[in-house]
Amino acid sequence: MIAQNTKASKSNARGLWRRFIKARGITYIVIALVAAIWVFPFFWMLMGSLKDQSEILAIPPTVFPKHVIFSNFTKWFYELHFGNYFMNSLIVAIFTVLGNMVFCSMVGYALAKIDFAGKKILFGAVMVTLMVPTVATFVPMFVIISNLRLVNTYFALILPFLTQPIGVFLMRQFISGIPDALMEAARVDGAGEIRIFWKIILPQCGPPLATLSILTFLSSWNNFLWPLVASQTDNMYTLPVALSLYSTGQNATNYSLLLAGAVLVIAPILLLFVFLQRYFIQGVAMTGIK
Repeated sequence: MIAQNTKASKSNARGLWRRFIKARGITYIVIALVAAIWVFPFFWMLMGSLKDQSEILAIPPTVFPKHVIFSNFTKWFYELHFGNYFMNSLIVAIFTVLGNMVFCSMVGYALAKIDFAGKKILFGAVMVTLMVPTVATFVPMFVIISNLRLVNTYFALILPFLTQPIGVFLMRQFISGIPDALMEAARVDGAGEIRIFWKIILPQCGPPLATLSILTFLSSWNNFLWPLVASQTDNMYTLPVALSLYSTGQNATNYSLLLAGAVLVIAPILLLFVFLQRYFIQGVAMTGIK
């Protein structure tokens, strides 16, 4: 009897293990298919950047280039002044990220830990602005920038985006979870709010700051409409604007040049995410963003 029970339990265990392996295998297959679908457009873009225009337009289309060429990339560097546009995008993105990290953290700290009149109304206003499309503010922003005589300058590209509602919400949610006892102890020792913010709050905000940096950098780097409006001359164009203007000729779009430019634009974003993905995932999880 005991031997039969032992044999039955072993059989059940083997059956459960087979079902587990089967379910796990199906899960991996589904994940691999979804990943392949997601990655394929980027793979097609990379392969297309190594083709000439005639091969891209060929029917039926080819996945891999018959003749690999790098002239699309060299044209961006040597003929279309890619370095100038890259530096413009980099300068705008870096200062926008730094501004959001500082100012969004300050506003988030005030909304999370400081009591003042109208606090709930102010936070409600921040939440409402999340629902306002950026395009709806273009006209008043351009009027203000124009009256300040900042059109076609770095200030025009940076100042309107130094503080973003999503950044304020992100930092406020994280800072709300920091124990009040830390700040109370600092106040007892005579520390002011600015010192508390810089010495206690900010050092603990690594994950949300990394998340905010990625989101802000991505938004600034890919921003097209505002730089197109605020930039008036070639030397102030950012990468998306240059990509749009110089990949289109008088009669047709140069798709191989367009794909090469897209690869150059996307590469820094992918590298940034690869290095900061751990902090990004941790920041999203700890701040409750859905």
